[in-house]
Amino acid sequence: MLATGIALALGSLQALWPVALVAVVLVIRTQLEDKTLQRELPGYAEFAARVRYKWIPWIW
Repeated sequence: MLATGIALALGSLQALWPVALVAVVLVIRTQLEDKTLQRELPGYAEFAARVRYKWIPWIW
C-alpha cells in the first residue's frame, strides 16, 4: 500500500505496474503457502478455519 501511495503522490501511473505485479505475486505465494501449510503442518487446517482473513481484515 505504501508503494501505491508513493506512486500516486508522485503522479506516476507507470510506477503502479510494478506495484500490481508484486501484489499478484504475493496473492499467488500466499495461496500456495496456505495449501502447503494445510497439507504439512498439524493443526493448521483448524487454525485457518478460525482465521478468516489472510492479509487484509474484512477483505481477504
